[in-house]
Amino acid sequence: MRARGEGAVLLGALLPDGVHWAEGTGESDVPCPYPEEEALMARAVPGRRREFAAARVCAHLALAALGAAPGPLLRGRRGAPAWPADTVGSITHCAGYRAAAVAPAARLLALGIDAEPHAPLPSGVREAVAFGPEEARLRALAAGRPDIAWDRLLFSAKESVYKAWNGYGGGRLGFEDAEVSWRTYADGHPHTSARARTERFRAAGRFRARLLADPCLADPRLVDPRLVDPSFADPRLVDPHPPAPAGPYPFPRVLPGRWLVREGLLLTAVAVPRPVPPPHRTAPKEHSG
Repeated sequence: MRARGEGAVLLGALLPDGVHWAEGTGESDVPCPYPEEEALMARAVPGRRREFAAARVCAHLALAALGAAPGPLLRGRRGAPAWPADTVGSITHCAGYRAAAVAPAARLLALGIDAEPHAPLPSGVREAVAFGPEEARLRALAAGRPDIAWDRLLFSAKESVYKAWNGYGGGRLGFEDAEVSWRTYADGHPHTSARARTERFRAAGRFRARLLADPCLADPRLVDPRLVDPSFADPRLVDPHPPAPAGPYPFPRVLPGRWLVREGLLLTAVAVPRPVPPPHRTAPKEHSG
């Protein structure tokens, strides 16, 4: 596992200051840190259980760095981890990679991360992910950088958006409920060297996701089919105190995101800053004549 400041990083390049994270690459066969977490995967296939356990280890490392009290992460809204009070977080895992990121709720309104294998989407899935002007954008991006699986990157960006909104307490979002546009540059910075710009297997950039409909009224479909699991029906494995829907601040309609393609993986992250409340104003003092 890697945490902030330890060796080469993938996820850490996408996250703002104040976010604690941990990630791991390669195969892993570690057990879940708590029996309650192991029970969440009782009906899953072995590969799924291994990915889940490795991601939970990342989550506990990130929470420890944040200073959270140790304890099992049960399920919250729609299968997402039930993060400790006053904490926002997100988990992701795919073949050969797992990661988690957490931050104080006083700093971020919401947080979402996603990792995918860097490969085009399976046949027929792209049409279910890209809507409106997104398809034309995908074609234009592919013409300039055909080495990047832009359709998979779009899928990942919407996954991160969904996770951020779900953690905030919102309703379900469909792929058609968010529109993503892109800003690209080589190797993570617009002013990198000519050599870095020629390393076409390395790419990073920013994206912007605009929510098109009231998320509370969105089509009731899960964005991520991997969240469907029979054990969700067991109330013993679900957080008994889910967060209240809709936080004290309105969720922004335009979300900032970052993306990265490296080492056969693509990653996206959405970190929504918490609005700074206006300074308290007191009534002017009255002066007697």
